[in-house]
Amino acid sequence: MSVKESKVVPEIKGLLRNHMIEVPAVVRDASGLKIFGKRIKSLLFTTDVAVIRNTNADAIIAVYPFTPQPLITQALVMAADVPVFCGVGGGITQGKRVINLALDAEFKGAMGVVVNAPTSNEIIRGIRETIDIPVIVTVVSENDDFEGRIESGATILNVSGGKNTADIVKKIRAKFPYFPIIATGGPSEATIKETIQAGANAITYTPPSSGDIFSELMDKYRGI
Repeated sequence: MSVKESKVVPEIKGLLRNHMIEVPAVVRDASGLKIFGKRIKSLLFTTDVAVIRNTNADAIIAVYPFTPQPLITQALVMAADVPVFCGVGGGITQGKRVINLALDAEFKGAMGVVVNAPTSNEIIRGIRETIDIPVIVTVVSENDDFEGRIESGATILNVSGGKNTADIVKKIRAKFPYFPIIATGGPSEATIKETIQAGANAITYTPPSSGDIFSELMDKYRGI
């Protein structure tokens, strides 16, 4: 009986950039999504450019609770050295503006656009007809119209259902065995693993805030 040798992966780190935000190792168990030839398993949920420059995540998902602005999209794409998926509205921001923001995000170099749960299927259809990059549609409940989203042009479903996320993923996967799913991983490695086993292809990880990280560093500086 032959024993399969494990691959040795050399790791190179700098002296100064050794301090960074690393996504939980269990995320590597996900199948990943291959988008424009790049395989993505982990997405960091942040708009903090300092965090974006200091993480090992495969990509950035940049959604924020304000109306999207092209200048913010440009800053995020320029700051990142990995693909960026930008929020373009669908909640506070509605109508033709969402479609225009999506087109602008593509022009600025985003790998995909993310729309919020309240986005109408009509707007999703308009985005799909306008841009060539993936349209990621957020779902928050098992009662959401998954089939309608997909038929309207969603490329990927982004499940953000809090403690119910794994159950929602499982329900989508049962009906659509091969459709791409991104999902929030939750607060622990156990919840991330549960979400992956439910059928998520990639995991969104929320990092600690810059304030929390700085607080830990300041404690060290003070010798606490």
